[in-house]
Amino acid sequence: MHKLFFTLLAITLLHACKSPEARKPVQQNSGTFIDASIERNKKLVEAEEAQIEDLMKSNPAQQYITSDNGFWYFYETKDTLNTSFPKFGDRVQFTYNVSDLDGNVIVSEKENGLQEYFIDQTNQELITGIRQGLKLMKEGEKVTFLFPSHKAYGYYGIIDKIGANVPVTSTVTLKSIDKTQ
Repeated sequence: MHKLFFTLLAITLLHACKSPEARKPVQQNSGTFIDASIERNKKLVEAEEAQIEDLMKSNPAQQYITSDNGFWYFYETKDTLNTSFPKFGDRVQFTYNVSDLDGNVIVSEKENGLQEYFIDQTNQELITGIRQGLKLMKEGEKVTFLFPSHKAYGYYGIIDKIGANVPVTSTVTLKSIDKTQ
């Protein structure tokens, strides 16, 4: 009886020392959904950029500037004397509006009111394009930005105001920059 017990114990211990084996997935995906999503998004960006380029061509009097961040802008009021741009942590006060590419106002400057934002620190509900655009402005300047949807309201839009994947324009007036120490 003792021999049988020790034999079963030895077999159990040897079996327990076996390294674990990886389980096979129940279902394998080839990544085609992600590939299709990438292609769909590339086509969407190309279409939005074409819309923005058509708008710029229809208004040749403006000198449009292409930003490194993937949007375009032009100055309505430019300060050529001031050299100070907002930096990380600076508090800026500004006003802005949002319109579609046809000029229909989606969110007015009055609705937004005077905004306060700490550059790259505040988790404020500002669209990415405006966060990046503020860093290109000097105090007192007024700039109109042309944002593809991924720099604006993207896939979600604004309920009852703007749908998904709609490029927009936004006119921003930088009222003040309070430098941090």
